[in-house]
Parts: sequence; structure tokens; C-alpha cells
Amino acid sequence: MSGAASTLILRAAPQEGGRALLTEAAWDALPAALAAEPDLALLALWAEPGLVHAAFLREADAALLLASVPATEGHYAALSPVRPGAIRFERMIRDLWGLTARDATDLRPWLDHGRWPVTGPLSARPAPNTAPPPQPEFLPAEGEGVHQIPVGPIHAGVIEPGHFRFHVLGETVVRLEARLGYAHKGSLALMLGRSPRAAARYASRLSGDSTVAHSWAFARAAEQALAVEVPPRAVHLRAVMAELERIHNHLNDWGFVCNDAAFAFPHARCAILREGVLRAARIAFGHRLMMDAVLPGGVALDIAEAGPAAIHAALDAVAEELPSLLRIYDSHASLQDRVVGTGHTAPVLVARFAAGGHVGRAAGRGFDARRALPYAPYDALPPEVPVFEAGDVDARVRVRIAELGCSIDLVRALLAGLPSGEISVPLPQRAGEGVALVEGFRGECLHWLRLDDGGLIRAAFMRDPSWLQWPLLEAAIRDNIVADFPLCNKSFNASYSGVDL
Repeated sequence: MSGAASTLILRAAPQEGGRALLTEAAWDALPAALAAEPDLALLALWAEPGLVHAAFLREADAALLLASVPATEGHYAALSPVRPGAIRFERMIRDLWGLTARDATDLRPWLDHGRWPVTGPLSARPAPNTAPPPQPEFLPAEGEGVHQIPVGPIHAGVIEPGHFRFHVLGETVVRLEARLGYAHKGSLALMLGRSPRAAARYASRLSGDSTVAHSWAFARAAEQALAVEVPPRAVHLRAVMAELERIHNHLNDWGFVCNDAAFAFPHARCAILREGVLRAARIAFGHRLMMDAVLPGGVALDIAEAGPAAIHAALDAVAEELPSLLRIYDSHASLQDRVVGTGHTAPVLVARFAAGGHVGRAAGRGFDARRALPYAPYDALPPEVPVFEAGDVDARVRVRIAELGCSIDLVRALLAGLPSGEISVPLPQRAGEGVALVEGFRGECLHWLRLDDGGLIRAAFMRDPSWLQWPLLEAAIRDNIVADFPLCNKSFNASYSGVDL
């Protein structure tokens, strides 16, 4: 049954691709309608010159709703007062397209650190930037004895760049705020005017650890826009790659959480098992991360002759060691003391931000695009979706552990039922619009694009799950000690690059 906001969107003028075009008056009424329909989740906000778009999920029946509004005067009504997940999207829209959300909760710069040669680089008329770079602004925390600890943006090792500003009272964190944008790549601008096949490389590099998930979401959006049917063999190979990506990332994160609690043995064993999965991926698909293997229309290459055997051997090694690793994880009191109850995220907050993946499932939100909005081959092979309620570091680890077993079973089933036939189809040159959700290891990846009459990209947007998870990390560390931040941070493992576009 539709609520107030859903009804407002569904009554608007339909556009190609199922998107609804609201009048400015109707969009002005949208915040109040959203307040009256709390179950309509905001998935993303983005723009193009003079036009703002939003994607919503009606969770009761898993309906994906897209809405747009003209921003002819450079303004549009803010959604952040009723959907806190909109805050960083609205900041991003102002930085990239120069469109300002009226009555927004927060309009500080997000991606633009004041060092670009122009302002609003994706707007119709970018303006030269002649002002000196401003000092970053952070939200205050006041009280006797409160002091600040700045961390980053440069970190040890190969960690992505991001600045964390802690407000601390003694050892207790009062407030944490992340400042990102240091990995801005101009990905959306690089896509414009290119064919979907040529632009696919930018989608695959949005966040390297989710290269398959983002490539698949981009490909499905392009295929929807062009009304292209992908060969069954290519669909199955995409799923094999996506589940291998989930497995190697979950092993990596489980090990690093243990390492951040000064328990190195599980970290070492998980690293060895992950290495086996990565080597099998290279044998099967020519690249350890399977980058550029998924393309609009199918896949770039077939699985190698030695690929299935290599994958089975790697998965057998993981499955054999999982029970003993879990016993070790459960039986060490010093480790359990660090992870149980640490970094708690309230289910109500997870629901308000519509956070997916292990962050959502660890706190009771069981959304998984593979089941809620099933796409091939998951419509025939629906995965189990483990859900926990504690919402702490331990629960986020246990979601990963449970998903390891599910993904191993899925890969085995996919390889056993791998269809024969072609692995790609040509793409027509025509106009169209498409949107897709693909479940990555962090949660659902959302991609949208609009093509012109020549089949070239006129507008595009890519949304990593981390957009809706970074704010929850800031909430999770509150009232914990500073030393527990690495544990909380790794248990989320939100992508820096994924939100820097």
C-alpha cells in the first residue's frame, strides 16, 4: 500500500526508465510526505545540470522509485531534515553541480576542498575558482576537558586517505567526524560522452575491492537502458565472480578485525586463505580482483579451462578451515572482550539511514538486493541472508563469517550449473535510461545512467553502499574509547574511494 511520499512520486509525470518527474511544488511537498512515510528509504540523491534525482526503496514490497525535479534557479527543497542519509548527497550535489538544497541540515563542502580550478565542475557553466582553499569546518563538541585529536588524511601502509576529527573526554570519544574527498577522481565527468563499454572501466575502479559488484551494476543499468538481454553463461560467470569477491573481502575483514585486537593468528590464516581465492580468480578470469572482467552486454572473457578446479580447491581450503577459525575466534576471552558490545549501532539508526550489507544485517535490517530485488541468476538461486541483532563489532564479524559459507555454496552451485553458449552480445546505439542494484560485499551498489540517441552517456551516477554507512561509523564510536576506533572502523570497512567519485 502506498504512503504519502510514494503516492506523490507515482502520480508524477513518468519518464523513460520509470523515473517520475515532479514539479517544483510537488518536490517542495516531498519532505512532509516522507515524514509521513518513514518506511520509504532514501537510497541516493544526485544531479545533472538543472535537474536533481532521487532513488527510494519502498521496503514493504521492495519497489524501487526514482524521482526528479527541475532546479531552474539552482535550488531545490532539501530532504535531509527528514532523511539524514541525504546530508552528504546534498553536499556532494552542491560541490559537483552547484545546486543548493534549501533548508538543508548541512551544506559544508564534501568533495570540493577548495583546490579545484573551477566550482561546480559538472554544472552547465562552471565558474573559475579564485578563492584560497578554506580551512575545513568540523561540528563542535563543547564541555570541560573536551579536546580534539586529528588523524589523517595520510595513514600508515596502503590505507586510503581520510581525515578523522575526534572530540575526546579523557579516553572516551564524544564525537567523531570523517572528512573525505581526498580520493576524488572525477569519475562521473570522465564517463560523459563515452559509450557504456568505454565507460565501464571507470565504474570498475570506483572502489577496487568491489570492482565486480560496481561493474555488474553499471552493466545492468546500461543493459536496461538499451533493452539488451545478456547470455545465461555470462550471467552465471558474473555471479561466480561476485561471490568470489564477497569471499575474499570477508576473509580480509575478519582477519583485520582480529589483528586490530592484537590477535594475529586469525589474521594470518585469513590472509593465507584469501590469497588462495585471489590466485584462483587470476587463473579463472585473468586478474586477481577480476577487474574489467564484467562489461555491458556480458563478460570480457570466458572462464579458463583450469578455472573451475582452481576455484574449487581454494573454496575447499576455506570451508575446511572455517570451523576451526570460528572456534578460535569464539574461545579467546581477550578477543571477545574487545569485540562484543563495542561499536554498537542501534537498529533504529540503521533503519533511518537504510544501511545495507553487513552493517545493516548486524543490526536487524536484512535487506539484500539479491533476494529483495532478485536478478539473474539469484532469482533461481536465492542466497541465505544471515541477520543478527546486536549491532556491534562482533555481530558485523559474524555476518561475514555466515556469508562465507553461503557464498561458497553459491559458487559451487553456479559452477555445477554453468550454462554453455555465448558470453556477450553487441550493444545497440540508441537512447535510453537504466538503473540497477547489485549486492556487493558491503551492500547494494546503485548505478544509473542516461544515454543519448547515439548510445553515449549523457548523465550517470554511481553509489557505493559506504555513502549510508560512514555516518553510522561516526555514531558507533561514540562513548567508546579511542583505542577501539580501529576495531570499529575495520568492522565497517566503508570505502573512502567509493564516496569520493
